[in-house]
Amino acid sequence: MNQTSLSTFLTEILGEAFLETLYMILVPTILATIIGFILAITLVVTKPNGLKPCSLIYKVLGFIVNIFRSFPFIILIVALIPFTRLIVGTSIGEEAAIVPITVGAAPFIARIIESALNEVDYGLIEAAKSFGATKTQIVFKVMIKEAMPSIVSGITLSVISILGYTAMAGAVGAGGLGNVALTYGHQRFDTAVMIYTVITLIIIVQIIQSLGNLAYKKLK
Repeated sequence: MNQTSLSTFLTEILGEAFLETLYMILVPTILATIIGFILAITLVVTKPNGLKPCSLIYKVLGFIVNIFRSFPFIILIVALIPFTRLIVGTSIGEEAAIVPITVGAAPFIARIIESALNEVDYGLIEAAKSFGATKTQIVFKVMIKEAMPSIVSGITLSVISILGYTAMAGAVGAGGLGNVALTYGHQRFDTAVMIYTVITLIIIVQIIQSLGNLAYKKLK
């Protein structure tokens, strides 16, 4: 790759792919976190010793979460093509990638949040009950508040996993840095492209982890 080609690659192709990747990280992270919170709270509240035990809901929801967690992401993308087309009208591009990335990340985030909520000291919950707190207040003002550092730490790991999902999504036409690495680096045997793409991915991971660590320290 000559100097002119390298400059064009960095400013146009890699820059555009970087923005596409950020888009495919940000939107699914927000959606998957919202869904994950809903699933996790439902699982924690309906578990056998939860605030409102319901064995049927707990077992069915837990089974569904485990099913989606068991799918390798590349298979999930293909399996969800009909659903993706129904939602966004296409199965190719960044918009289409959001659907399987969200579906793949939500159960993982749900289990992380569930685990964090289950680690909250039960004595705090009992103390809140003794002061007359409602179930909603206990969940949002006691459990989530106490578990937030662990939740943030877990979501940080999830965001890094979502970055990996975007790379795999690039293999099936979703764009982003994964697509650049495959199309311009691997298929054209251009080592320079692969190196610049990998460096960009490493920088993104470092930034995500640093922000997550900072948020964890502030909340802790």
